[in-house]
Amino acid sequence: MATTYDHPGERAAEDPVRLIAVRDTPLSLDEVFAAVSDESAGGTALFVGTVRDHDGGADVAELGYSSHPSAEAELRRVAEKVAAEFPVRAIAAVHRVGDLRIGDLAVVAAVSCAHRAEAFAACRKLIDDLKRDVPIWKHQTFTNGTEQWVGA
Repeated sequence: MATTYDHPGERAAEDPVRLIAVRDTPLSLDEVFAAVSDESAGGTALFVGTVRDHDGGADVAELGYSSHPSAEAELRRVAEKVAAEFPVRAIAAVHRVGDLRIGDLAVVAAVSCAHRAEAFAACRKLIDDLKRDVPIWKHQTFTNGTEQWVGA
C-alpha cells in the first residue's frame, strides 16, 4: 500500500501520465526516459523487459505478443491508478506487440518522483499491475517444437 504524502513539495504533478502506448515497432529507452524527465524529480526508476532465450527451463525459439483492442486504454488506467497512489511526478509505459526476437525490448516503464524509494515502489507497482491487468498475451515457441500462451 502506498504512503500518503502531506508535504506540498511531494504532491504529484497535475498530469503525470506522459506516455502510454502499445506498439508494433521497436521501443526506445530514450523516449520513455525523456517522457518522465521532471526538474522536481530526485529519483527516476526505469524498468526494461527484454525477450529472454529461455522460460521455465525450456529454450525459446520465437516469441510474439498480441493484445486486445482495449490494451492501451487499460494501460492508461493502470498508470493513472499508480499515479494516484504514489507521489508521481511523471509516469510512462510502452509495450510492444508482434513478433520479437531474443534480446528485443518487450516493455519499457518509467516513473519519476521526488525521492528514489517512491520511484522504485511506483515503478514496481506499474509493471506488476501492467503484467496482471493489461490484456496483452505472449505466445512462445520453444526449440523443442512445443508452444505456450502466457497471460491468455
